[in-house]
Amino acid sequence: MMRIEIDEDLCCGAGTCVLLAPDVFDQNDEDGTVILLDAAPGEEQRAAVEEAASRCPTAVIRIA
Repeated sequence: MMRIEIDEDLCCGAGTCVLLAPDVFDQNDEDGTVILLDAAPGEEQRAAVEEAASRCPTAVIRIA
């Protein structure tokens, strides 16, 4: 099972993760930082989450 961790303090609010995996990530309305909607998404989300992690400009998404 995939587990996701994020470091909200390092997030720059680029929003790429939300565009790539909107069922897993959202953005804070106040500052644009990432909100983790699902820390343990199903395997059908793996490709999108891995792409989001690889494209994150500040590398705040970790997949376990």
